[in-house]
Amino acid sequence: MDSIQNGKFLTTKEVARLLHVNDKMVYTLVNDKGLPATKVTGKWLFPRRLVDEWLETNILNYKKTGVGYSSDDEILLLAGSDDPLFQKTLSFFHTHSKNPGTIAFFANLGSMGGLKSLRRGLCHIGVCHLLQDDKQEYNFDFADKELEKSPVFVNFSRREQGLLVLPGNPKQIEGIADLARDDVSIVNRPLGTGTRLLLDYEIAKSDISASQISGYRLEMSRHLDAGLEILAGRADAAPAIRAVAGLLGLGFVPLRWERFDLLIVRERFFERGIQNFIGMLHEKEFRKLAGSLEGYDVSLCGKMLFPDNFKNEE
Repeated sequence: MDSIQNGKFLTTKEVARLLHVNDKMVYTLVNDKGLPATKVTGKWLFPRRLVDEWLETNILNYKKTGVGYSSDDEILLLAGSDDPLFQKTLSFFHTHSKNPGTIAFFANLGSMGGLKSLRRGLCHIGVCHLLQDDKQEYNFDFADKELEKSPVFVNFSRREQGLLVLPGNPKQIEGIADLARDDVSIVNRPLGTGTRLLLDYEIAKSDISASQISGYRLEMSRHLDAGLEILAGRADAAPAIRAVAGLLGLGFVPLRWERFDLLIVRERFFERGIQNFIGMLHEKEFRKLAGSLEGYDVSLCGKMLFPDNFKNEE
């Protein structure tokens, strides 16, 4: 029992003992009920923290404590991915003439952290950019798996992802494969962030492995922090967005454009605080703010998104 209490990862047998079920039922819970698991080692492993969260989420006879008030109460809670334009937008929201005193609080938890906070009722808006398995769409499938009900998807921006490098790119880093060179070191973004998900996808489709990359496990919580490590000469490259390269005067190796969305619980969508925030995204002042930073496309900003619409366009 001590191993169950202390271990970060549980085996199938340990999960079975914890839940008082047999091993076959554990596999059923993985497939049918979303019990968190990984098979990266060839054997099933279960992160203890996520198993505990899964148990709490699936308690039926207990009233969850979460956001017990609406954004009409002049407090707007947001959680999710770090982004320079989004941070500037929060500041703009607080000084906006049409905002009747609502205060917005943001928790930088990464995209998966924002989605989990939305699931647990700890925020009004989740801020996410999670690349799906189809390597084309963002966020829809993740929300479908994580949430009981589909949220409202509102676009915030499209932004360009890539690799930050030193000014002038002295190491001549041209793509992901160069990160495995002996003379190159990186800093990374944490697990659960959309940027880390994209980097791991790019590594998986290349001829290198994460174990060959010096600094792969050295994580920075913000895009800006990753850029500062490069500027200080402590790293040669980092996965991040073009906006940070523009802010810090760094070089940039582009990888792809991604969609950066706001996910909102349907029952809260028409609350005053949420509608004021979304409405602000359509105004000329916000568009001017977005234009002051590199690497953003706000042509979809403030518009509701639907998976079927994107499929029809294809």
